[in-house]
Amino acid sequence: MTQLKVRVTSKAREAEGICSLELEASDGEALPPFRAGAHVDLYLPGGLIRQYSLFGSPSDQRRYRVAVLLEANSRGGSRTVHENVNEGDVLTISQPRNLFPLVPSERTILIAGGIGITPLMCMAEELTLEGRAYELHYCVRTADRAAFLDRLGSPPFAGNVHVHFDDVSGSQGPLDLDTLLARPSGDVHLYVCGPSGFIDAVVETAKCQGWSSDNVHLEHFAAPATTQKEGDHAFEVRIASTGQVLVVPREESVAQVLAKNGIDVPVSCEQGVCGTCVTGILEGEPDHRDLCLTEAEQAANDRFTACCSRARGSLLVLDL
Repeated sequence: MTQLKVRVTSKAREAEGICSLELEASDGEALPPFRAGAHVDLYLPGGLIRQYSLFGSPSDQRRYRVAVLLEANSRGGSRTVHENVNEGDVLTISQPRNLFPLVPSERTILIAGGIGITPLMCMAEELTLEGRAYELHYCVRTADRAAFLDRLGSPPFAGNVHVHFDDVSGSQGPLDLDTLLARPSGDVHLYVCGPSGFIDAVVETAKCQGWSSDNVHLEHFAAPATTQKEGDHAFEVRIASTGQVLVVPREESVAQVLAKNGIDVPVSCEQGVCGTCVTGILEGEPDHRDLCLTEAEQAANDRFTACCSRARGSLLVLDL
């Protein structure tokens, strides 16, 4: 994938534990266009690679903007951004990729939890530019952890945004999901982004209220702490182009085994979130453990995430 050199032209504190970076091409040229829901890989000092959603106007090719939450259990990425990335630094990023696109609909409901506001704020901006009806619900614990409140209270968002705080009552109190999602319609699509527990609550409520899974779209920022399960077993992978057979031990991933044997499969998040390592399967049944493929894509069993998914049986034949 083509990489881009960008300069950090601005770094700002947006809320407690959240900073934003404004990035411009280091050569002053226009950046590749993107659509709402897109993210970039950010290559950080120390060899870390992390994915961050883009926010801001998708029509602005002068700059990209990302926001980063300092995770309490940071694996190094968010802490590096907060502590070691500064205005004027030159960084490498990937071109934008979009695993969370908007689809045409009569009306759109956007529900953000915490830092999940970044892609949904971008969606709201795109929907406004296209003249499409939407409402954005932004859920945060406390006011000091709410980023972009001034921006969300101004055009083009004013009137379509509802902020919900866990620690207050009344109209700005916690979001009543049952009421909001009580009347599903084929012409209404729902998008949710935020912590895994938050996403699970929204998706489960939508399911209970009768929403079609085709109308519910989600994006995770991180996978559970581990994707390893009790009962995991070793299995083999065969490379279709060469016939080479490799053993994948219980404690290693397919991607790790491929890399050790000189077979290049691009890897980024290593959590099954970003989709970088999705690899085709010609034979065998994968044990899907990713958060990026849809239920239909997983059910097809013709691809899997090599960084975390495994085999249900003894062999996978990879389209490599």
